[in-house]
Amino acid sequence: MKTAIIQQTNTADQAANVSKLEKNIREVASQGAELIVLQELHNGLYFCQTEDVSVFDQAETIPGPSTKRFGKLAAELGIVIVLSLFEKRAAGLYHNTAVVLEKDGTIAGMYRKMHIPDDPAYYEKFYFTPGDLGFEPIQTSVGKLGVLVCWDQWYPEAARLMALAGAEVLIYPTAIGWESSDTNEEKNRQRDAWITIQRSHAVANGIPVIACNRVGYEADPSGITKGIQFWGSSFMAGQQGEILVKTSDTKEENVVFDIDINRTETVRRWWPFFRDRRIDAYQDITKRWK
Repeated sequence: MKTAIIQQTNTADQAANVSKLEKNIREVASQGAELIVLQELHNGLYFCQTEDVSVFDQAETIPGPSTKRFGKLAAELGIVIVLSLFEKRAAGLYHNTAVVLEKDGTIAGMYRKMHIPDDPAYYEKFYFTPGDLGFEPIQTSVGKLGVLVCWDQWYPEAARLMALAGAEVLIYPTAIGWESSDTNEEKNRQRDAWITIQRSHAVANGIPVIACNRVGYEADPSGITKGIQFWGSSFMAGQQGEILVKTSDTKEENVVFDIDINRTETVRRWWPFFRDRRIDAYQDITKRWK
């Protein structure tokens, strides 16, 4: 599975952002990429730093303008693309939704973000209704994709359920960074934890993980905080958690790497975690607290 990550900065000019994405998609496709992963909410700024009802005007239907435009590109180049969109499902009902486009430009499947954060500068509960499509992998011509979104990456339950449903790879479009008042030590702890938890999903499930984050600084429109410095550091990890490729923490970057999906069978024979699961003793996992 020759896979590409496109890590880029965004501005308020959505047309310019999309044009840049198209240029980068063409670049990685020319390098042989079959699967291309884009960052979370890639068409514009990360608008969740404030709660502003006018932002809902940015949402779009699925199918809609983005699936049409990127679908045409996917068909032209013969590639699978993972999009991340602000979905308008109905009046007053919105989701943070990943869409997978097949090589012919059609929609292979969708995933609506299940875990919705609500923290300073990440006021996502104001905008997004929690997903209702479950943890179901999306079948494509390049494999069965376990697509999740950002905050989902902290939850081993989500990764496990995707793997149990047959996902061959876990994919996380992401928008995460630092608030500038944090100390350097705290910043490093946060990014290291973010990388470590996702590598652990690869290890525990014996499948590769792809995390595509945005990069660059985005100001807080309200001026209450000092904005977010997105830390980039997008990466692909192999079935044992090994880092296959990693991007810059400060610069826009495209990377292409050929992930060996077939290695999953070998690793799971070495480390038979699925064989040794005690499914008879896990009932309390569905409780909020024991």
